[in-house]
Amino acid sequence: MIGTLTNCATIFLGSAIGSLFKKGLKDTYKDTMMQGLGLAALGLGIYNVSSNLSKSAYPVLFIFSMAAGGLLGELLQIEKAFDFAAQRCSKGSRLAEGLSTAILLYCIGTFSILGPIKSALNGDNTLLFTNAMLDGVTSVILAASFGIGIALSAVVLFLWQGSIYLCAGYISPFITPELLTELSIVGGVLIISSSLSILEIKKCKTLNLLPALLIPAVFFLFKNLFGL
Repeated sequence: MIGTLTNCATIFLGSAIGSLFKKGLKDTYKDTMMQGLGLAALGLGIYNVSSNLSKSAYPVLFIFSMAAGGLLGELLQIEKAFDFAAQRCSKGSRLAEGLSTAILLYCIGTFSILGPIKSALNGDNTLLFTNAMLDGVTSVILAASFGIGIALSAVVLFLWQGSIYLCAGYISPFITPELLTELSIVGGVLIISSSLSILEIKKCKTLNLLPALLIPAVFFLFKNLFGL
């Protein structure tokens, strides 16, 4: 799991570096950076949805995923748990928004899904090393706005990639281009949700919506098992 460990290490390092920048920034600069991050996330989310929706064979699936995932997330109170962790790590009330954005950017992507599979099956860590560099730079920017608490996202990434790594032999046949397309659409919507919170347009419970990412996987699992 050297690739995953490297990926997590760069996030810890980037978060530490970014938090040092945060201490020396005036509030006006921080506000401008927050706006820039929010707009960047909004653009990335819109791109993910628009570029993948036309490829989807099940254009209604993401709608059902968001609704069902939201119900499950509300039942599990994921946002409340992250808010508690955020308050323990930082007095800033907006860390949870930063964590939701970080988790989505780090976990929902081809590199973060296929990387652990290639690492486990072929011993090839190229995708994970590439992902580590990208996530390291991103964590510097996020931590400069939200603080050292962004490092918590590395724990989530480890659990995510670690689970894929351990189950690679079983799940690799199910990681199809169709599934990746649906995950990209749902992930794009969630990134848009996170950006709206950062821009203070609408307070969205993005973390409670995270289980929406499970719905497409369950759908394709049943589809393949029962030949639907």
